[in-house]
Amino acid sequence: MDSLDGEPEILLDPNTLSEDGTVALSICSISEDAMFLAYGISSSGSDWVTIKIMQVVAKSVEPDVLSWVKFSDASWTHDSKGFFYSRYPAPNLERVLLHRDGESLDAGTETHSNLYHEVYYHRLGTDQSDDILCWKDPENPKCTRSASVTQDGKYVLLYTYENCDPVNQVYYCDLSALPDWVEGCKGRNELLPFIKLVDNFVASYEYVANDGTALTFRTNKDAPKYKLVRVDLKEPDSWSDIIQENEKDVLESAVVVNKNQLVVSYLSDVKNVLQLRDLKAGALLHHLPIDIGSVSGISARRKDDTIFIGFTNFLIPGIIYECNLNEEVPNLKVFRETVVPGFDHTDFQVNQVFVPSKDGVKIPMFIVAGKDISLDGSHPCLLYGYGGFNISITPYFSVGRVVIAKHLGVVFCIANIRGGGEYGEDWHKAGSLSKKQNCFDDFISAAEYLVEAGYTRPKKLCIEGGSNGGLLVGACINQRPDLFGCALAHVGVMDMLRFHKFTIGHAWTSDYGCSEKEEEFQWLIKYSPLHNVRRPWEQSPNQESQYPPTMLLTADHDDRVVPLHSLKLLATMQYVLCTSLEKSPQSNPIISRIECKAGHGAGRPTQKVIDEAADRYAFMAKVMGASWVQ
Repeated sequence: MDSLDGEPEILLDPNTLSEDGTVALSICSISEDAMFLAYGISSSGSDWVTIKIMQVVAKSVEPDVLSWVKFSDASWTHDSKGFFYSRYPAPNLERVLLHRDGESLDAGTETHSNLYHEVYYHRLGTDQSDDILCWKDPENPKCTRSASVTQDGKYVLLYTYENCDPVNQVYYCDLSALPDWVEGCKGRNELLPFIKLVDNFVASYEYVANDGTALTFRTNKDAPKYKLVRVDLKEPDSWSDIIQENEKDVLESAVVVNKNQLVVSYLSDVKNVLQLRDLKAGALLHHLPIDIGSVSGISARRKDDTIFIGFTNFLIPGIIYECNLNEEVPNLKVFRETVVPGFDHTDFQVNQVFVPSKDGVKIPMFIVAGKDISLDGSHPCLLYGYGGFNISITPYFSVGRVVIAKHLGVVFCIANIRGGGEYGEDWHKAGSLSKKQNCFDDFISAAEYLVEAGYTRPKKLCIEGGSNGGLLVGACINQRPDLFGCALAHVGVMDMLRFHKFTIGHAWTSDYGCSEKEEEFQWLIKYSPLHNVRRPWEQSPNQESQYPPTMLLTADHDDRVVPLHSLKLLATMQYVLCTSLEKSPQSNPIISRIECKAGHGAGRPTQKVIDEAADRYAFMAKVMGASWVQ
């Protein structure tokens, strides 16, 4: 578009990247002069990315092709001649990419550990073999790294992450001080001369802005709910607070706009709150009015006085607000809005309750139900949870869940259990490592509340989760098989004793621990889904007790949580529950759904998303006796 009200034209259409829609867009970065687009594509849902370059005006694809990119972005230098990115060394072809019969194997189906993440600089028009190696650290092969150019183009910041904990190192390099820019390092076999600013793994530091040598960061250093701090590179040991930690709310993000202002997003009881503040002193200027829900993104540049805010909740599919910050009282006006045909938000109600867990801690839970629901325990109910890696599950719109709420009468719920980031780092730590059982207790308590409050009953209660949430579902059906009428576990981490041996699994030891350490083995063996499958009829006085109908979902190119997790659990459940000299009481189905040419979840074509939703919710409806109503 040439202007905000101009006619849009297609620059890049991901639908044309493959005939079956299994090639997806995963990186999108525009050069500073807006002349070039660096875009990354992934095949079959794999985390492996190939970066290509397009000329924006001519819409022509350049010959540059960058392979074996993973966990990376593309950060352009301000001369628009190239960008920084992160990648792994090309895998050993004989060990990883060949079948026994010698045929080529698609990237994304291998299971070897991802090691030796490196940062490179690519100059436009050159071959990847000529890319400049900017940073490597062979002594710490499990670390991941990213490089980001500051807003003024003067510095490149190097972030190093040891695992999935929200802590990182920060180094910087003054690009303007290099004799021949980045290209001067080529051929000298030297890394960029990065200077250490934060050289430990104690806290998280996320760049917000800089004025010359004064850099502003969002951090959780001595602030579990995060704060904004500033440091001058001339005095690297002197840090000062700009916005202090809030006692109740989590500082989720801060974006510099309109020269010297900040748009700050807080998470307050799992709902976003927006503020406009002064960059220099952090003083509050205005509250920006948004509905109860989630800020899905803030698009803004420091030089602009107009910002764009993405918003969603359970009943609002998506709104992009435009806000002019030069107005006396900044107002939000709708710039774009998504409309779902046939959906009337007034048919539903959303409530948030706070459920006491086993140890008395109050767990927030959203409940989305029909407007005039009667609490007689008759309704099918879907309870979703995650609870890990400092990730917050905030209100968001789901067409699939709206369909089952409207036509199957399903009550849909999200339990914001411990392990997530809903209340900061303390909430995260309260559901990780030796305290991981808190996650399962929280989820079980949420399920019990739904039964006690009259929303549903066990036979009509389905639990669902993906990845770490798949682990949650697997552990809960082991611990309380009597409480649920159905279980949907997506791409779950099911083998807690060996997860660290596959692809990027070693990074998850920060949340789970590692079985190779005796103390941590004892944590893991107690709840690992694979190792705790038991015959319920032997554990309960009720001889008819059994596992609920269960669907384990995975995909053949999931190189995040490799398929072996779900397949091993499926085999174990079938063996333990169905192999007996006498007829097994286990009559509920235990099945798996394996998607082909798909990965951990991102990048699936729309048809695959629809097909999977139809399969899993049809399974749920069938086993719980839910009837379709027009």
